[in-house]
Amino acid sequence: MARSATYKVQFKRRREGKTNYNRRYKLVDLDKTRMVVRVTSNHTIVQLIKVGANGDETLVSATSKQLKDYGWLGNGKNTSAAYLTGYLFGKKAISEDYDETILDIGLQPSIRGTKIYAVLKGALDAGLWIPHNESVLPDDSRIRGEHIAQYAESMDEEERNAKFANYIRCGLSPVEIPDHFDSVKNKIDEATQ
Repeated sequence: MARSATYKVQFKRRREGKTNYNRRYKLVDLDKTRMVVRVTSNHTIVQLIKVGANGDETLVSATSKQLKDYGWLGNGKNTSAAYLTGYLFGKKAISEDYDETILDIGLQPSIRGTKIYAVLKGALDAGLWIPHNESVLPDDSRIRGEHIAQYAESMDEEERNAKFANYIRCGLSPVEIPDHFDSVKNKIDEATQ
């Protein structure tokens, strides 16, 4: 007869698929601040986290929702918004005298050129030092949205209005995305100097 279970129950956050404790332990053991990047279905969230005596402490944070304060008309879930969020985060971190950190992507898969690495590129361009491999960063043309502008230019006006209705509803022509991106980046520079 069986008397007890022969297996060990995992921690709750591991069972829910929220935390990989082996990877987290390696990051926490480094005793450095972590740039935690989380990409949701609608927004990008970046936080500078330090391990404290009572748990993790958030030192600096930036979200793609804050881009609206700088005139961003697009949504918060594209690569351009991810880059600008990372750029804003980097400027905030440097203004609070943090110049070095490590990247923590959590359980998200590490795929070259994704929004996670757009955030990383934004933070690097802002002046933070983060260990990385250059091959994972997306191209500048992709970050600026030039591929969207070229695609929109190849369509006739009726098809463009149907395909890019959300951009047009926000007051942004898809052909103007690279210029809009540059203007928002300049506003972030002006505000954080």
